[in-house]
Amino acid sequence: MNTDYRKPLPGTDLDYFDVREAVDDIQPDAYAGLPYTSRVLAEQLVRRCSPEQLTDALKQLIERKRDLDFPWYPARVVCHDILGQTALVDLAGLRDAIADKGGDPAKVNPVVPTQLIVDHSLAVEHAGFEPDAFEQNRAIEDRRNEDRFHFIEWTKTAFSNVDVIPAGNGIMHQINLEKMSPVVQARPDENGKGVAFPDTCVGTDSHTPHIDSLGVIAIGVGGLEAETVMLGRPSMMRLPDIVGVKLTGQRQPGITATDIVLALTEFLRQQRVVSAYLEFFGEGARHLTLGDRATISNMTPEFGASAGLFYIDEQTLDYLTLTGREPEQVALVEQYAKTVGLWADDLVDAQYERVLEFDLSSVDRTMAGPSNPHRRLPTHDLHERGIAVDLDKARAEESAGQLPDGAVIIAAITSCTNTSNPRNVVAAGLLAKKANALGLIRKPWVKSSFAPGSKVARLYLEESGLLPELEKLGFGIVAYACTTCNGMSGALDPKIQQEIIDRDLYSTAVLSGNRNFDGRIHPYAKQAFLASPPLVVAYAIAGTIRFDIEQDVLGNGPDGQPITLKDLWPSDEEIDEIVNQYVKPQQFRDVYIPMFDLGKFEQAPSPLYDWRPMSTYIRRPPYWEGASAAERTLQGMRPLAVLGDNITTDHLSPSNAILPDSAAGEYLAKMGLPEEDFNSYATHRGDHLTAQRATFANPKLVNEMAVVDGEVKQGSLARVEPDGQVMRMWEAIETYQQRKQNLIIVAGADYGQGSSRDWAAKGVRLAGVEAIVAEGFERIHRTNLVGMGVLPLQFHEGTTRHTLSIEGTETFDVLGDIRARAEMTLVIHRHNGEAIKVPVLCRLDTQEEVSIYNAGGVLQRFAQDFLEAETA
Repeated sequence: MNTDYRKPLPGTDLDYFDVREAVDDIQPDAYAGLPYTSRVLAEQLVRRCSPEQLTDALKQLIERKRDLDFPWYPARVVCHDILGQTALVDLAGLRDAIADKGGDPAKVNPVVPTQLIVDHSLAVEHAGFEPDAFEQNRAIEDRRNEDRFHFIEWTKTAFSNVDVIPAGNGIMHQINLEKMSPVVQARPDENGKGVAFPDTCVGTDSHTPHIDSLGVIAIGVGGLEAETVMLGRPSMMRLPDIVGVKLTGQRQPGITATDIVLALTEFLRQQRVVSAYLEFFGEGARHLTLGDRATISNMTPEFGASAGLFYIDEQTLDYLTLTGREPEQVALVEQYAKTVGLWADDLVDAQYERVLEFDLSSVDRTMAGPSNPHRRLPTHDLHERGIAVDLDKARAEESAGQLPDGAVIIAAITSCTNTSNPRNVVAAGLLAKKANALGLIRKPWVKSSFAPGSKVARLYLEESGLLPELEKLGFGIVAYACTTCNGMSGALDPKIQQEIIDRDLYSTAVLSGNRNFDGRIHPYAKQAFLASPPLVVAYAIAGTIRFDIEQDVLGNGPDGQPITLKDLWPSDEEIDEIVNQYVKPQQFRDVYIPMFDLGKFEQAPSPLYDWRPMSTYIRRPPYWEGASAAERTLQGMRPLAVLGDNITTDHLSPSNAILPDSAAGEYLAKMGLPEEDFNSYATHRGDHLTAQRATFANPKLVNEMAVVDGEVKQGSLARVEPDGQVMRMWEAIETYQQRKQNLIIVAGADYGQGSSRDWAAKGVRLAGVEAIVAEGFERIHRTNLVGMGVLPLQFHEGTTRHTLSIEGTETFDVLGDIRARAEMTLVIHRHNGEAIKVPVLCRLDTQEEVSIYNAGGVLQRFAQDFLEAETA
């Protein structure tokens, strides 16, 4: 920690770093024009950056240059159990690799505080209409995940600076919002003197920006980048594109934060804010509650952005007070923000390279879908969009005892996006109350569930009398976890599933989540739609997506009068009355004080994990040995896949349930697991032998090489060359591995969007992929590729797989020096002997990334660094 610009913070016994003075010493009055993001980044440079680099680093922010890497030191790391466990498996494997080389494995330890929350493991096997669904789902979760939870328990005792919040307590992002983030940190320096500075964090989930709503820079990263931060390495970066989003107007009555964020998602995707840091400001932003802001910030990755920040203001302080933070901490946040210029009033002169304007009053009630969160679907356009059509046919099928066309087979109030916002949850409860009073019921084929991200939701719903109303309609609490939003929707009733298969029925899911990619929510939900919690309840009553939710009749009341959505929809005044009366600070204290009383643990007897040889969940990783550590040649590569635009990490490595006829399912059966305990792909990512069989295992994948009878066939398929044989993707990978054939992937725009899962990169690397050339990459996935030693290359604008007529019979070489953002040459060798040279951009964006790539990946780099430190 530096000493220059360090001063006492007025009104406290803490010091702070006067970043305003440091910036203005370089360029007078420059600080007033800096955006919020730049001010936070500048503070950590003044506090942590080496003095000889400080001036040049600050000039990057002041002069808005992007020609120098500078360090970022996040204050915390937060993890969910899937990527967090995978990261800790990597560190346990790193300990083994260092011990094998004669080093001290105990020195591999997180040095940055790391919190792991178990929230991704629970599947909704028992729905919200079943008694004791919560207890039954938790029991199944514990049984299926015993191997994983055994390892996670070991990490608490084997690693320093790792805290674990066990299963059944809530969703990582919501706990981070309601409890973990102090907004302003106060930590002792090496001499024990306290220093105040902005809270910042990275999280192993793309929705980590949820707490950007508090004014905290929180960025979603893959497990590999999280490991880098855990071990105390700075995350090297260049100044991001910082975009101001001015919110004007106020929302119309009856419009939820979900409606706003889905409209914003469409708008911001159109504005191409990929990898940008967004800062929301203006009168519209000032009037949004913190819960509404959190709903917006949560969907930052769906915007395509990296961060979605709101300034610190009175709304921030009110929320900290509401959620039970200590008065002294709330006072510190106010004092610090006003002193260093992070208070909203101090940012009126902030200058942005680009300012977008969005009118909140323009937002109508809306959904998103099918298939993408940015496909806004206003509810008044359902008929025109071809969604609410042929209701008579659906009703006739229902009358005949069949599932209707467009059947809503899953209706889930789920996800921290919405359940961290009391207004959204209360609105669902009030709609359920009115529906019950009028005698409406859930359709029997709808698997309904309610999985709040925090136990606090139960308390205010119980006290307000709304929880029994939700339970009566089938929305009892099934879990405090991610569940359906993460694809863990559980099994359907076997009879319903069989009818869907037999009739090839168009069946759907409606959920209050943040993603609805093809195949994500359930294998038998052909399409999924995102909606606010009250709309989810309404669709459970309607029973089919063919229903025009604004116009059609949901049923008849006791007086015989037809009931439509407007008869059930609660007013803003009704919602606010419940929220103001029943959401209380003591509820948050009652939940979180015992949750974070973690106690003391005895240190593990050995720093090395005792791997279970037959485990399909946890296995010593292979990255330091054999083929995984081999040199890359970038010569003679054959394409494993030729892909289109918008390939998601769900395509690359799905998370949902493992089916028995999949490559992973066949492997698990061979290992002796009963089918009912196959669990999800996500839960097996600590075992590379299972996880690598998930590579491109999405049945909705369209590999343009998989041509059968003259047409591209959808599915987890590849064409092995030069044989020309189409086969299942895993068999193709095995074939190429046996031939020791190195591989390449060719893709369109926005490659790798979606969840921040490192196995989307690990899987292709273990398959033998050395490079990926695409029209563009999503930020987190590109970073993960670098971390696994896979070279990302980008076509120049106007060049695509189509303009190059790539069909998959070619081989590829990459020529040129590997430097940050260097121009390189892709040589395409066609089977007729023709060779074409195509300029491409090397997407190793910093010198640090070049160093990681040259080491073979971040895990190999760690081993080198630790062993060099041992011998120094």
